[in-house]
Amino acid sequence: MTQQVNRVVLAYSGGLDTSVILKWLKETYNCEVVTFTADLGQGEELEPARAKAELMGVKPEHIFIDDLREEFTRDYVFPMMRANALYEGTYLLGTSIARPLIAKRQIEIAKLVGADAVSHGATGKGNDQVRFELGYYALQPDIKVIAPWREWDLTSRTKLIEYAEKHQIPVPKDKRGESPFSTDANLLHTSSEGKVLENPWDEVPDYVYSRTVNPEDAPDAPEYITIDFERGDGVALNGVGMSPATLLAALNDLGRKHGIGRLDLVENRFVGMKSRGMYETPGGTIYHAAHRGIEQITLDRGAAHLKDELAIRYAELIYNGFWFSPEREMLQSAIDHSQEKVAGTVRLKLYKGGCYVVGRKSPNTLYSEKVVTFEDDAGAYDQRDAAGFIKLNALRLRLLGRRDGR
Repeated sequence: MTQQVNRVVLAYSGGLDTSVILKWLKETYNCEVVTFTADLGQGEELEPARAKAELMGVKPEHIFIDDLREEFTRDYVFPMMRANALYEGTYLLGTSIARPLIAKRQIEIAKLVGADAVSHGATGKGNDQVRFELGYYALQPDIKVIAPWREWDLTSRTKLIEYAEKHQIPVPKDKRGESPFSTDANLLHTSSEGKVLENPWDEVPDYVYSRTVNPEDAPDAPEYITIDFERGDGVALNGVGMSPATLLAALNDLGRKHGIGRLDLVENRFVGMKSRGMYETPGGTIYHAAHRGIEQITLDRGAAHLKDELAIRYAELIYNGFWFSPEREMLQSAIDHSQEKVAGTVRLKLYKGGCYVVGRKSPNTLYSEKVVTFEDDAGAYDQRDAAGFIKLNALRLRLLGRRDGR
């Protein structure tokens, strides 16, 4: 028997899937539906989602369309970037980092309108169902969660379209055929997976890319830029102060122009299977390189190396949906502490898909030309000290060698 639900907040895009879900929720649970559409910088006009929700009977006061671009970049992307987080060494976590903010806002709206349930359109095979629901439960432990893809029998696009037509739900012409691949986009990245991308041996067709020009077609002349940092966060591009979202958007434009940030990845999903995806993270790739560049001269070796160890765990937590967990918050505190002196300017060269750090300077630099020079250092470093340093470090190796007759 279906549990009684009076009002549900649906994460709603206005597309075919979530429009079908909206109607299905009303039919199946005989409940009122509140829609929430987040502007995370996906580059789409969101007002049509409002019109479609109204067309499907949602009260105007129950349609929420929120511009979350600054909050997303400031409170989610930038903290993650301070950690230099990469999942499995390469993925900049563009989809993963957006889910906790969506979940947080859904719960806020649920409390605001007195809803007793929330719903999402993630499938039962992917990571997003986990990320959304771990966020919901962390923020409102007793919330009812409805995941239609785990409940209904609409198991194909054909069935979705049949359901939509039966219930007078508008179906765009481009949705009537089988989609060649699925995409997710926000200010940080665009991901594509499924269909033409499922065979990991086949090269990604060029038409799949939407955020970057083909590096082969990028400008033949390199472009140099600077990014300024304060306490580990980017604050200016080419000397012009910018808000987090404005800076990331400007870097996206530069990355698009130079074909930077493409990634073809076979990853390990949290649910256990391997999947192949194509990610475009133009601005994030530039920003990540710049952040590591400024850390090179402002972080002590011990702190830098420990951060690299923590970053692996941190990335897994975000990928697996544990943004609101105590262990992620503990790691964030340590990472943020490490960033107190991470300030200065990084110069980068952008050229045909490549992003190269070519200069860095900081008022907090730990780099000493006087100590490291190959010329006369006037006694700044006594090379004779190295003999004792080496002998002490070699002591255990020498004892082992004597014992084992090497």
